[in-house]
Amino acid sequence: MAEKPALESNFERSLFASRWLMAPMYLGLVVSLGMLAIVFLRELAYYAPQVLTMSSDKAILAILTLIDLTLAANLLLIVLFSGYENFVSKLDIGEHVDRPDWMGAVDFSGLKMKLIASIVAISAIHLLKRFMEIGQQAADAVFGSEELFWLVVIHMVFVLSGVLMAAMDWLSARAKKG
Repeated sequence: MAEKPALESNFERSLFASRWLMAPMYLGLVVSLGMLAIVFLRELAYYAPQVLTMSSDKAILAILTLIDLTLAANLLLIVLFSGYENFVSKLDIGEHVDRPDWMGAVDFSGLKMKLIASIVAISAIHLLKRFMEIGQQAADAVFGSEELFWLVVIHMVFVLSGVLMAAMDWLSARAKKG
């Protein structure tokens, strides 16, 4: 077997090293996670003093807001860990007791499925919040029937996208077996 020319080998090494250009982007996602944590704490500080006087509907909306932010943070962590491990470098943290089971085991296909599942969950919570606000003057001024219709359509597009991605992955896995 003939050895590759030095130019080709150097070019391939440079291409492989270029994955490190993604590292600042993952660092930016860490900053984004910090931003989400601050927004979460701000929302919590806003709602917590009202807990003794708020209605059950307002309490549910507040909780849904906090869940929405938490799911967005989970999505960010999935992208951060899986993306870094799939495209830049394996995280060398050993068998740390707190290491999530899915770390190092999520391939690009699994990452896509986790992403779409998180997006569908976030969309569903956002939609639920809007439905719970129906009849409230302030919310009705912003989200009329046309806006709610489009929120449902967008949510269904996310759901359909998830189903289609799952079907494509299933077909791809079947084709590899056969």
